[in-house]
Amino acid sequence: MVAFGYGIIKVFALQMWFPSPSQLATPLGEYLPMRFSWMFIGYSAPYQIFSGVAEVIVGLLLFNRKTATAGALMALAVFVNVMAMNLSYDIPVKLFSTHLVVMSLFLVVQEHKRISAFFVMNKPATPSTIYDIALSKKWQRITRYVLKGLFVVLIIILPFYNSYERYQDSKISNDQKPIRSGIYDVADFVVNNDSVPAIIGDSTRWSNMIFHPGTTGSLISSDTLFRKAYGRSYFGYFVDTVKQQMTFRWGGPKSDSLFSLQYSIPDSTTITLKGPVKGDTLFIRLKRTNKQYRLAEKQFHWLSEYNR
Repeated sequence: MVAFGYGIIKVFALQMWFPSPSQLATPLGEYLPMRFSWMFIGYSAPYQIFSGVAEVIVGLLLFNRKTATAGALMALAVFVNVMAMNLSYDIPVKLFSTHLVVMSLFLVVQEHKRISAFFVMNKPATPSTIYDIALSKKWQRITRYVLKGLFVVLIIILPFYNSYERYQDSKISNDQKPIRSGIYDVADFVVNNDSVPAIIGDSTRWSNMIFHPGTTGSLISSDTLFRKAYGRSYFGYFVDTVKQQMTFRWGGPKSDSLFSLQYSIPDSTTITLKGPVKGDTLFIRLKRTNKQYRLAEKQFHWLSEYNR
């Protein structure tokens, strides 16, 4: 169940996401090991899918008594790798992954004689009877088939369908029109009619504002209104096109509202924001940039330069 559940979301590359623009704009040294590992896997959808396929195969092999031993061996290999990653990157499911390794090892130990005879001693391995259960009565056999059917629906078909729906939703562009997602330079930052110049090291002035597709974004600021993570300030936002107003929130759509600013879009690359924030009146002019990160290009070469 666990192998299939985790595997199916990896098959659709949904457990670890490709690094967001804000994550790409964050210096590498700011990240904690877990977040770094998440981005490492999320960067490569093929690698994540490969990992997911391995876990799905484990679940399918363990589902059938005839292939349970092969599933246990494969589960041991897969979960040892997961445990090692959790321990090495300080991911907070260390005990859970260790339990999966112990359970896999327990299944393997039950068949250690057959496994050693086949793989080590070069001797015939007799058929396993460890998982054979005698069901002499008709109602027992019917109950077994019903429970198997429920298991297939609840543990295999339903998670697959839900993951597929999430995958389809992730492909839909969800920019909050007319705001275009992307990276914006703060060209002007005016507080109470006084322009605040861009000075290196001054974190009181907003800079490097990023709108993600959807309802979140980030910027560089020391303002304590925002949620802090990895050296950046994160926020949620909602656009009211009727009032031409952008409401900034602490997090998701249901989180507390921080403040609201009136917006205007003079041209395709400019956004202006103005309004009160913590008793001050702000005027901000944002200019959309064409900043490109090499990591976001997803380059693949059959032949690559050495140590590039």
